Amino acid sequence: MIYKDFQGLKLSALGFGTMRLPTPGTDWGTVDETEAARMIGYAHDHGVIYFDTAFSYHGGESERILGRIVKQFPRDSFYIATKFPGHEIRPAFDPKALFEEQLQKCGVEYFDFYLLHNVYENSIKTYENPKWGIIDYLLEQKKNGRIRHLGFSCHGRLETLRRFLDLYGNEMEFAQIQLNYLDWTLQKAKAKYELLTERNIPVWVMEPVRGGKLAKLSAEDEEKLKGARPDESVAAWAFRWLQGLANVTMVLSGMSDMEQVMDNVKTFSSEKPLSSEEMILLNELAAGLVDLLPCTACRYCCAACPQKLDIPTLLSYYNECRFHPGILAGMAIDAMEPEERPSACVGCGNCEKVCPQNINVPDAMKAFQEILDTLPHWGGNPDDVRKSLLAGGKA
Repeated sequence: MIYKDFQGLKLSALGFGTMRLPTPGTDWGTVDETEAARMIGYAHDHGVIYFDTAFSYHGGESERILGRIVKQFPRDSFYIATKFPGHEIRPAFDPKALFEEQLQKCGVEYFDFYLLHNVYENSIKTYENPKWGIIDYLLEQKKNGRIRHLGFSCHGRLETLRRFLDLYGNEMEFAQIQLNYLDWTLQKAKAKYELLTERNIPVWVMEPVRGGKLAKLSAEDEEKLKGARPDESVAAWAFRWLQGLANVTMVLSGMSDMEQVMDNVKTFSSEKPLSSEEMILLNELAAGLVDLLPCTACRYCCAACPQKLDIPTLLSYYNECRFHPGILAGMAIDAMEPEERPSACVGCGNCEKVCPQNINVPDAMKAFQEILDTLPHWGGNPDDVRKSLLAGGKA
């Protein structure tokens, strides 16, 4: 197992994420605990010592299950990480009650690593709000030794990440972001990685294989990768790509079966970053994974839009949904005012007339809204959620 230095600790470069534990059926809240224990035991026996969970994973059961499983290991042989659910839509937040509940669920007296969960355009208002005192409380727990290292995860825009770092960057010891060779450009992960590196904040990686989307490619693409590295899995290419980034300390993988655990353990038994030729090959494959609208963010469309929509930002989220419709784009749109969303497009066509790339923006906004209408929200009506957050949690 590869180990990385972090403030005098030796962390396994591979972390075990427990958001996607094996389930006997389609119920996300029901976990095959026997199989999960077998997988976690194998990982621990082969050098994986970092285990990541969160308050809401598997319907709130992940913390309990992980706590029961790691009881079999000496406490000084693993690190446990969990997260404060400030990204959830709640009428009120009681950081003390939530934190004590998490300690009880995990069966530990302290957390080695603790994160603010998903700082994004809505939740940053919760974390900033002095009414809840979330960050002050967590800093107090760190001072008392009940949190050894404090950090945050982020699915928000670059501007939101920068805003959070300007406010709390000095208190944050590490940052967890979605980072893989596709989102390097698709979600502007490159700029986020560079910002964190400039601020001397080590990067923890989530979604290294994009929820499995980068672990299984077309037969043609897989053949190309196998031709270059016959002994490596398709998923391993995503991990090897990350090994070329010096500021990556931890790579989390949400493993769902023993085959994934064994393959990842094998991959992280050695560092074999991609060569320049292999990088070119992977970049070519990434470019073909999604049919992107060729927006260059020249913003001519914004000047022509009677609704004053931020069309390049909306198109960037639409491009992401064209590859894989997911909740993250829905969360970002929910955080916007109603008049800022794609549904506010009146279809006048002024944007298309001035677009150097000849993008049919009205059709794109309509198609994007149709996708958004199928996506779940974190809770409640998005407009009520936004108003509640702006009011400090008063609905």
